[in-house]
Amino acid sequence: MRVRPARPADAEALRAAVSRAGEATVFDDIGAPLLDVSEVGVREAAASADCCFLVEEDGQPMGLALAHPDEDGKAAELLALWVHPERAGEDVAKRLLKRLAAHLAEEDVDVVRTCTPVDQPSAREFFRSHGFHQQRTQSSHGGEEIVFTAPVDAFL
Repeated sequence: MRVRPARPADAEALRAAVSRAGEATVFDDIGAPLLDVSEVGVREAAASADCCFLVEEDGQPMGLALAHPDEDGKAAELLALWVHPERAGEDVAKRLLKRLAAHLAEEDVDVVRTCTPVDQPSAREFFRSHGFHQQRTQSSHGGEEIVFTAPVDAFL
């Protein structure tokens, strides 16, 4: 498996991989569609992302991470982290987070932040097991969510 920057040309392969996994979209941290996995949607996301990486094996996408630095440049929001269900437990997320962190460190970003709904214990455990720490609970348009953060260097 290799991790590389996502490109607009990855659109069809990523759309097909997500579709074959039985999913219609890549969801954000509150379960709302974040990335339209039509070819056009993926192409637009890859073209406009500040920090977007793809894990592939034999030319097939196995995972995607998408982050966006805050305006002040000291923190970045992890907007999407998708791993093909057949690759769960194979360190795909770990590889994506490491590559994402390396890029963010080059940009002098210190912290990665993400949110998950309070009623999703598996998501909370996933982020905790990957080095994130719970910071606070907040209200959002999707309901109550937990904010997790991790220092960028925790993934390097």
